[in-house]
Amino acid sequence: MGVHCVGGTLGALATGLFATVAVNPAGANGLLYGNPKLFAIQALAAGISLVYSFVVSLILLKVLDKTMGLRVEEEEERMGLDLSEHGEAGYNW
Repeated sequence: MGVHCVGGTLGALATGLFATVAVNPAGANGLLYGNPKLFAIQALAAGISLVYSFVVSLILLKVLDKTMGLRVEEEEERMGLDLSEHGEAGYNW
């Protein structure tokens, strides 16, 4: 989330801000070079990507929850997941 979602969204928006034909003659200028349309396109694409990712993740989580469950039993959680799931003690006190 912190790397791909935030970094990807900021990168897409930054492209709409800082793009210039001086760097890529086949491209387009960004917002800072007088083309607000490119920034709007990048913002729309980033927004669609965020919504799509959220919906697909929600569907996958619902399917997983119905088939195998997303949480362990309360007793396993209380005991600790290192011990109940892996048979190892995370910390030996």
